[in-house]
Amino acid sequence: MIDVEERWAQLAASGDTVLLEGFHALKHALRFGAVVPLAVTSDPAGLARLAADLAPDLAPDLAPDLGGVDAVPVTGEVLRRLVPRPHPTGVAALAFRPQPVDNATRTSPFVVLENPRNLGNIGAVVRLAAGFGAAGVLTTGDVDPWHPTAVRGAAGLHFATSVARTSLDALPSGPVFALDPEGESIHDVTFPDDALLVFGSERHGVTDDVKGMATSTVAIPMRPQVSSFNLATSVGMALFHWQGRSSAGQ
Repeated sequence: MIDVEERWAQLAASGDTVLLEGFHALKHALRFGAVVPLAVTSDPAGLARLAADLAPDLAPDLAPDLGGVDAVPVTGEVLRRLVPRPHPTGVAALAFRPQPVDNATRTSPFVVLENPRNLGNIGAVVRLAAGFGAAGVLTTGDVDPWHPTAVRGAAGLHFATSVARTSLDALPSGPVFALDPEGESIHDVTFPDDALLVFGSERHGVTDDVKGMATSTVAIPMRPQVSSFNLATSVGMALFHWQGRSSAGQ
């Protein structure tokens, strides 16, 4: 019989896997092709109900002991040893991290986050990119966009788009639109399908390096004396603007 904790430790230590916390993260990862070598649940009956109610397309794979993702029943104590912060659904899994997608002929923009610091914001942006059908989310800086907290914030939708860490000088080709309060109103701009939409931090915005390489700087109108929009909100507005004017976004 499998030693769940030993197998979990081996997979986690390999560096090739990412943690999926909760039913919804596992559901989304499987829907978008994730390879899940091990999943555990402290509530097998609850997992079966969730799968039947919320993911009937995946129910056979998500039911314990049916082979699909090998959802192994464990005690709550074991789950707490495997996962620092167990999800209320009592489900956790490890998935192999996918290889970067070749987007050389993409038909939707990349969202670029310049040196993001908040993992929850990164997850929220990934979720938006997946929902709008963006080519992916690229981040610069030293924060891993595949950190478990970011994956949790995106509900597993990292697998529905391309997510990678890069540098400004290694960005894909395409016109660069830097979102900046001093830029041209977004209402007067059309984002092409191969655009790179670059967002800085809420406190400092994009750097001069980004402004220097930008095809255009673009502002989202905001009420005077309001400091900034939340990063994910800004990304959502920009992608909605792109989608509304692009045939690829229809």
